[in-house]
Amino acid sequence: MNELVIRQPDDWHVHLRDGAMLAAAAPFTARQCARAIVMPNLVPPVTTVADALAYRDRILAAVPAGVSFEPLMTLYLTEQTSVAQLAAAAASPYIHAVKLYPAGATTNSDRGVRDPLSIDPLLAELERSGLPLLVHGEVVDSAVDIFDREAQFIERVLKPLLARFPKLKLVMEHITTKDAVEFVLSQPDNVAATITAHHLLYNRNALLVGGVHPHYYCLPVLKRESHRQALLVAATSGHPKFFMGTDSAPHTQANKESACGCAGAFTAHAALELYAEAFDQVGQLARLEAFTSLNGPRFYGLAPNEARIKLTRRAQAVPLFIPVGESERLIPLRAGETLAWQAQLVP
Repeated sequence: MNELVIRQPDDWHVHLRDGAMLAAAAPFTARQCARAIVMPNLVPPVTTVADALAYRDRILAAVPAGVSFEPLMTLYLTEQTSVAQLAAAAASPYIHAVKLYPAGATTNSDRGVRDPLSIDPLLAELERSGLPLLVHGEVVDSAVDIFDREAQFIERVLKPLLARFPKLKLVMEHITTKDAVEFVLSQPDNVAATITAHHLLYNRNALLVGGVHPHYYCLPVLKRESHRQALLVAATSGHPKFFMGTDSAPHTQANKESACGCAGAFTAHAALELYAEAFDQVGQLARLEAFTSLNGPRFYGLAPNEARIKLTRRAQAVPLFIPVGESERLIPLRAGETLAWQAQLVP
């Protein structure tokens, strides 16, 4: 198959940042995706409906003229979040989810929840309203190996949490392990998962073999090959529980290539092309549309997009960098390399 036309995708997990980085990153997502669930871990975080609406305005201002794009806003859950604020979020047509970061788990998560099992009134309100809870699924425990933090989160947090709130609509974000695939499949229809292109394409060798490669460093970290294979089977199965969430996370080159580099892979420049490469590797391009364009809207109760996008098997060079403001750079994943696919909206 050298050409494929599918419904325009949505990105159900993306970081657009703010300021100069927002201006640099947002156009890439907007040119491929009709909608995107935008992460709220700014500094300071997006914790109220008013914060989210103001951020939405800044995102729309960063979208190129003539490009149709709808940011789907989220709130950052804290221990100070009120039940009233969650009720207001559920009533807003612009707020589509709430994000749970375990405190200290990833970038800008220091304001997150220290004990996810201690916020029952907030979880009860989310279960009542049906507003989805998006979860960064890693324990924050120095005694737990970083490669085991997702599996431990399932045992310590998700299983008891869902036993207490069985009807909670929950997305386990950017899953990276066979354990997570099996857990999501074992749950009822109110539990789903997003999978990134980089976790489908790479294992931890990409990060560590031949030196430390900072642009492949993300959280949750890349895992061993057996886990990558489990993710590929899940993503390409057509199962409605799994859908596209790039977790595209831009950082400046200086912040990535440093003694303590930031976690995050920027993939929005070629999100659909990277997913197509993964699906093509296992001969499942025919199932790409379900994963990128149908399963997510179904879970969130939205109609799939009517616009179409065409993928063509044609070499595409990845730029060495993307300018950010007047003096900084953003390094895209696979910078300086060639992709096998090109994506273009159908007029």
